[in-house]
Amino acid sequence: MVTPYAHGTSDLLGIQIDAAINPGNSGGPAFNDQGECIGVAFQVFRSDEAENIGYVIPTTVVSHFLNDYQKNGKYTGFPCLGVLLQKLENPALRESLKVPSSEGVLVRRVEPTAPACRVLKKGDVITSFDGVAVGCEGTVPFRSTERIAFRYLTSQKYAGDVAQLGIIRAGGMMKVQTVLQPRKHLVPFHVQGGQPSYLIVAGLVFTPLTESFIEEECEDTLGLKLLAKARYSLATFEGEQIVIVSQVLAHEVNIGYEHMGNQQVIKLNGTMVKNIHHLAHLVDNCKDKFLTFEFEDDFLVVLDREEASTASSDILKEHAIPNIRSSDLSEPYDDTEQAIEKTSDDFGESPVTNYEMGVDCLLWA
Repeated sequence: MVTPYAHGTSDLLGIQIDAAINPGNSGGPAFNDQGECIGVAFQVFRSDEAENIGYVIPTTVVSHFLNDYQKNGKYTGFPCLGVLLQKLENPALRESLKVPSSEGVLVRRVEPTAPACRVLKKGDVITSFDGVAVGCEGTVPFRSTERIAFRYLTSQKYAGDVAQLGIIRAGGMMKVQTVLQPRKHLVPFHVQGGQPSYLIVAGLVFTPLTESFIEEECEDTLGLKLLAKARYSLATFEGEQIVIVSQVLAHEVNIGYEHMGNQQVIKLNGTMVKNIHHLAHLVDNCKDKFLTFEFEDDFLVVLDREEASTASSDILKEHAIPNIRSSDLSEPYDDTEQAIEKTSDDFGESPVTNYEMGVDCLLWA
């Protein structure tokens, strides 16, 4: 079966077992009755209505990880199409889309940063993947007489592989090709290099929002709007980040703002902030008298630029901070990325299929 992995965002092949898996058992081998290792124990399903339901990572997924590392010199992840799909089991729905038989799944949305956005459109019907027919219930053939979720096929690919899709668009059948890449998360699950980026401006500590940060913070301090945006918003261009003020290091230059925390910065002096590196670039190149930060819900922070610059050294010394920014922000900023216009002022659904209730109950063991 294809199951969501609790420690990430992938829906991959998994083996459900009825043996108890306790905390600390992750990584332990699972054997069949012939004494053969069939996978690695990794998560459990916790519910008041069920007991002793565990999951094992099968050897095929482990082999994919090892082959990926050998092929690329690093782990690149499991690729995806980057589309939000809908089953086509209803005959009237199929007829309205001019689908002649019980086949295909409807494309509801295409992730803007996915390569598939160049060849797929909302309203397309995917009927095949590399020549394998996709059923209207969203499954494909598996082993002899079984069927499995369509996303199993994409999980067998590697980052950079090309897939050929058979689609129906406005009643016409056609073939398209797309490169498969791991999903670009607006809020990353893992920080590259292990150290988070940060920028300190007059005691305001800016940092990108990450899943690690969310786990460390109490959800009440983040607010439902920011949490919803982190969970469901899509990156609209390469390199987009949610940049927040994590805390304020109190100083007379930031009086009145010292109680801020975990608020997203939207603009600096009228310019939309793309990511933390872009924010550092805007601060460095600002020639105006004031630094005017616009936050979520129209909250304003205005600082005198020269006073802010003068106060920075005192703030660093007082709090024993060696640098005003992380080392990665010292590199020149390449301001060539163009933001894709958002279709909504708010957030949208994720294009990755997630069994939300299941994810809440699946625990990394």
